[in-house]
Amino acid sequence: MVRPYLPLKALRAFEASARHLSFTRAAEELCVTQAAVSHQVKLLEGQLRVPLFIRLPRGLMLTQEGELLLPVLESSFDQMAHTLDRLGESRYREVLNVGVVGTFAVGWLLPRLEDFQKKYPFVDLRLSTHNNRADLAAEGLDLAIRFGTGAWHGTAAQPLLPASLSVMCTPTIAARLTTPADVLGETWLRSYRADEWTEWLLVAGLSGSFPMAKSIVFDSSIAMVEAAIQGVGVALAPPLMFSRQLNSGALVQPFDTTVSLGGYWLTRLQTRTETHAMASFREWLLTAINADA
Repeated sequence: MVRPYLPLKALRAFEASARHLSFTRAAEELCVTQAAVSHQVKLLEGQLRVPLFIRLPRGLMLTQEGELLLPVLESSFDQMAHTLDRLGESRYREVLNVGVVGTFAVGWLLPRLEDFQKKYPFVDLRLSTHNNRADLAAEGLDLAIRFGTGAWHGTAAQPLLPASLSVMCTPTIAARLTTPADVLGETWLRSYRADEWTEWLLVAGLSGSFPMAKSIVFDSSIAMVEAAIQGVGVALAPPLMFSRQLNSGALVQPFDTTVSLGGYWLTRLQTRTETHAMASFREWLLTAINADA
């Protein structure tokens, strides 16, 4: 036996009417007229060839057939709503996993995240910070922001910001630094890249071999600059990423000399197809950076 075509509108009208036992209240819920609801229910009864309600002077009563149909429709509509919600979430809340070198995250990205969220609400952004060592494949990252020259094997790299390095320290230490050579007498706070200070001294005009100053090596520029704020020594770090500390006076930049050994890059695996969320994040980054320029 071929089942008759049952319009969704008629099934919805019956389900609402059966819950309220009232055509009037069902009409209010569905934002239609009472006559429209009654018409749809009669249409459904006609196609099923069974009565679903007993019409009473002050309301409705379900027939046996109506009592049989109601729980089936309630369950079906609930499942439909749940499935549609999930489909909506997968479309409008696309997960994006981004690894960010801590210096860039704190110094540039975090103060601007609210703007990204407002402009791209469909992106479910998940950030993880790293110390410039990111394994995109192993960590399941869609994108990674890191410092360097842009040369990472198997990686597509988009330049974001230059990151020239300069000496930063407390005002008290800065008072002792008359010339760049004076930093040789201070404790150097540096990253694992041992050539940074040598390169800065060369750009500052000092030549020849330099005596190795006492130094402390950090795996995080954030921790290194915090040590400088505490007066532990002089740090070589990108002023652009620590403008708040410089503007507050907690740190000063005693010399204008800077050295460029790399910049910040947005990277992804070359084999990774760019998704809508990835493209949106990339475009937002570049637009925000250009606006600051």
